Amino acid sequence: MEKTAAPGTCDNLPSTLDSKLAKRHNSHSRNLEEEIVTRANGQSDTGTPPSVDDILRGSAHALTIFKPGASDKIKVYLSRGKPYLKCCVSGKERPAKPEEIVRQLYANMLMEDYGYPAERIFLEKPVQFGSAVHEKAADIVVSDKEDPDTAFIIVECKKPKRADGLEQLKSYCHAEGAPIGVWTNGGETIILHRRDPNYFQELPDIPRATQTLSEVLAERWTLADLAEHNILVREQTTLKKIILDMENLVLANAGVDAFEEVFKLIYAKLYDEANAAKGGKVSRYLQFRVGGATPRELKEKIGGLFEDAKRKWPGVFVDGDRIDLAPEHLVTCVSALENVKLFNSNLQVIDEAFEYLSVEVGKGKKGQYFTPRHDIDMCVLMLNPTIEEYLIDTAGGSCGFTVHSIFHVWGNEFTANGPAPWQAEYARERVYAIDFDSRAIKIAKALNLIAGDGRTNVYRANTLDPRNWSEDIQVGLRDRLRRFPKEPEKERWNRENMRYFDFDCLMTNPPFAGDIMDSRILHQFDLARKQKGKWQAKVGRDILFIERNLEFLRPGGRMSIVLPQGRLNNATDKSIRDFIADRARILAVVGLHGNTFKPHAGTKTSIVFLQKWNDGKDGPLCPKLADYPIFFAVSQNGGKDNSGEYVYLLDDKGRRLYDLYGHPMVDHDLFNLRRYLTNQYHQRISAARTAKEKEAIEKAYAERLPFVPDRPGIADAFQEWGRKQGLFFCQETD
Repeated sequence: MEKTAAPGTCDNLPSTLDSKLAKRHNSHSRNLEEEIVTRANGQSDTGTPPSVDDILRGSAHALTIFKPGASDKIKVYLSRGKPYLKCCVSGKERPAKPEEIVRQLYANMLMEDYGYPAERIFLEKPVQFGSAVHEKAADIVVSDKEDPDTAFIIVECKKPKRADGLEQLKSYCHAEGAPIGVWTNGGETIILHRRDPNYFQELPDIPRATQTLSEVLAERWTLADLAEHNILVREQTTLKKIILDMENLVLANAGVDAFEEVFKLIYAKLYDEANAAKGGKVSRYLQFRVGGATPRELKEKIGGLFEDAKRKWPGVFVDGDRIDLAPEHLVTCVSALENVKLFNSNLQVIDEAFEYLSVEVGKGKKGQYFTPRHDIDMCVLMLNPTIEEYLIDTAGGSCGFTVHSIFHVWGNEFTANGPAPWQAEYARERVYAIDFDSRAIKIAKALNLIAGDGRTNVYRANTLDPRNWSEDIQVGLRDRLRRFPKEPEKERWNRENMRYFDFDCLMTNPPFAGDIMDSRILHQFDLARKQKGKWQAKVGRDILFIERNLEFLRPGGRMSIVLPQGRLNNATDKSIRDFIADRARILAVVGLHGNTFKPHAGTKTSIVFLQKWNDGKDGPLCPKLADYPIFFAVSQNGGKDNSGEYVYLLDDKGRRLYDLYGHPMVDHDLFNLRRYLTNQYHQRISAARTAKEKEAIEKAYAERLPFVPDRPGIADAFQEWGRKQGLFFCQETD
């Protein structure tokens, strides 16, 4: 069954989303202005001027940081055949270019929202560098309240790229001695406090005209404050971009392992949010904030949070692990992360950041990348694991499949309040994962520890070679071994070799790249034999995972596995397909979009869904058949553009649409997005404690619904097909 939903295109992206697109847009911005001017030249000055949207279209500037309707205050008119506007500060006529639109809106926000009088605001103010004046003026300068000749805030909005804009901003702040600098392109904002000439810290906001900088630094925040100011939603940014800022500011030259240090900070921050959520009626204040602390005081505070996190969620770090960032560098990193809300997350925010950090030294060299969350959700919806079933991912990565299966069974997602007892019991007793990558396993253990409230069944091991498993994983998986009560020799052999298991459900995305050439591993697999029985010298890693995964399933157990498209098409791989068909029923084959694993890989992939044959001895019935129907689907709208950036649903203002848990909604055809939002609505309503809370949820749902397409998804179509086929896991439940 081929899906007909239109594939996502770059045209659907907001201008702040894709830096590569922004580069291309910048190259065309001059042409855009010429087009606007040309159109205006054909009219008199009383003709129809271009709108603000016309002027911004195709540029790297946007309006998403401003309140809805803010641009209505800008009146563009034609003068001498070109678009102009009146400056809100000086009243002078200025060309209506994209950067000018953003500058005017920010200046207006300074006056209306922050209370700064016009006489303290200067546009295009020359910047003094020693004895010389810089060739380019600062976009906006807010003068000190007591000294009009001293800069208090400098705003840079000419350079729309983050890295360029930050460098320009820092140079202006150094030259003028300004304690606060703001970079914005109208779509994103970074606010920096220049603590001394050597380093900056990020601020959650600029001071109002009635506030001092010290008062802003001393503010104490609760979880409610963090939710209100969550930069991922307010700025429509990502944790990956925030870490890029941290790299540009300090990490690249800090002399530490960026992955390890960022992971430690996120671990400490997760603990801080969880601890603050346990305040009950008394609001507990968040500790993961810079405030007015000195660098050494901050390092002591964050180091304490990290130690507390290790005690609450043990097994991820060793006793001697500590935060290695220098105190001054830690100030910059904590200030960048302090306004990110990590809980109530579907973990895409964390995965995207760690995939970026680890891809060069970790997954990328083995051809394995973190599976997009909506692809994971499709698999979970199609296989529909239940609370009674045991589940495993044999190439766990950061455990997206297992964690989202936990969400599916729970009926909700991670919250800072922690799981209910029955939820924690399911996560720690029924869910397992194995992976050999040390970085991925750290993330996986951390997330599963939080879900299991301190316990987890995530193990570091080579799934393909159980002979070399540690005592730890052997003990952990022994209860899940397949039993052979009528065959004592096979029972003994299996306990010694850890070969056959009894899992109900398996979901995995094994590594593709690289062949296995170790004969000690190859000789454990039938798929490593040639037709005449001799051993092959090398076999693709993913091929061996097919056989190994079937060994993990009980009779009647079901699984999904991501495979290169060629395994299903190549004539040379027919023996692999025959091997699968002899041991399992092929339930479905879903062709993923070619952009699914971009930007790291353009490999065309499919997800194969199988159910192990079972003649009824035990486990779900799946008698072997010679002929049976198979569900086929191809995703036409995979949720990413050609450069590998996510394509999001947008509202009527071109802003990203966020679901009821605060996640940006990816535009795809893998499952029905409107049904997904409606399910969230029922989850949130059932958990709401007050009428006011219910009213807020109903309002949020009603506001989003018109922009969420009601189109059939692949998972929904499979479930309907499965019910007609009598598949036990597709039957509707109350």
